[in-house]
Amino acid sequence: MNAHKYIMKTFLSVVTLSGVAGISACSTTGTAPNSTGATTLSDSSIFANVNELDYSASLEQATIAAGDMLDIKVFQADELSGKVRVDTNGQISLPLIGALTVAGSSPIEVENQLKVLLGQKYLQNPQITVFMENFTNQRITIEGEVKKPGVYPITGSVTLLQSVALGEGLSSLADDKKIVLFRRIGEKTKAYHLDLNAIRAGTMRDPYLRGDDRVIVHRSDSRYWLRETATLLSPLSTLNTILR
Repeated sequence: MNAHKYIMKTFLSVVTLSGVAGISACSTTGTAPNSTGATTLSDSSIFANVNELDYSASLEQATIAAGDMLDIKVFQADELSGKVRVDTNGQISLPLIGALTVAGSSPIEVENQLKVLLGQKYLQNPQITVFMENFTNQRITIEGEVKKPGVYPITGSVTLLQSVALGEGLSSLADDKKIVLFRRIGEKTKAYHLDLNAIRAGTMRDPYLRGDDRVIVHRSDSRYWLRETATLLSPLSTLNTILR
């Protein structure tokens, strides 16, 4: 009996001391949740470098999207040439090559892909051109705190600021420092953190958008916008980060 009381007394003492130590550690080294609510996530772990974005409006920057018609010409290989439409999965099907993902790529990037693929087995130094016949049918999506969210067709070159104007401007609840641009590049989706205030002030460049880009404007009182962004990028990897 005495041994049992001793064990219980020792256990309660350890629990009490552990609780005090935990409280002390939290009061001295703990960090309270910040306004973003991202206690386990950071900008650098979620967002890609904005320098990767397009800052020139040349036709070479036009990117391929589902529904686009491509005119592919392979010099001295008529059987490999022709027009092909990009399917809903962002792919085209070509002789000898089969299915090839092209959505999110520029015509020049697809030309280089085809040169490598055909040059590996079938042709010596292939000469290839890829022309987009109807890139004006590209669309972008504007979501969140804009006055008129939706899917908008774009003709030619459109910047982030211009895309917000398509949505009739920011709502009264919007935070112009919490703008996220999602872009699919091949099989991967990347997110870019943009600041409209900085763009208007000239301290951040105003990037051009591509077809199928998605822009989300977060609320000024949104505490968990970083976590929401990470979840949209990769739900499973975000869950693992939170559980670690």
